[in-house]
Amino acid sequence: MVANSTDGGGAVAAEGHGGHKDPPYLAIWFVLLVLTGAEVGYAFLSLPKVWLVLGLVFMACWKATLVALYYMHLRFEPRRLWVLAASPLPLVAILILAVLTEF
Repeated sequence: MVANSTDGGGAVAAEGHGGHKDPPYLAIWFVLLVLTGAEVGYAFLSLPKVWLVLGLVFMACWKATLVALYYMHLRFEPRRLWVLAASPLPLVAILILAVLTEF
């Protein structure tokens, strides 16, 4: 739902898009579909477990970045929201290292 507001001069400004055009949702969806297929194919390769984990985590991070940038509209948000969204990343790195050291 888009709310309209009037500024002091009587002009109506649409809140919601923030002055940016819509992202290419279908192109991003297709890239996500290709990456998902690549993950499935990559999982069946006979590689050492460390390389499997690193490759799958890399592709999952790439997909999460695309979803955050385009579907969650972080690409069009101010930097302070980026900091808020990126603040759990050190925990993610710690958890990934914990998984990798188990092998």
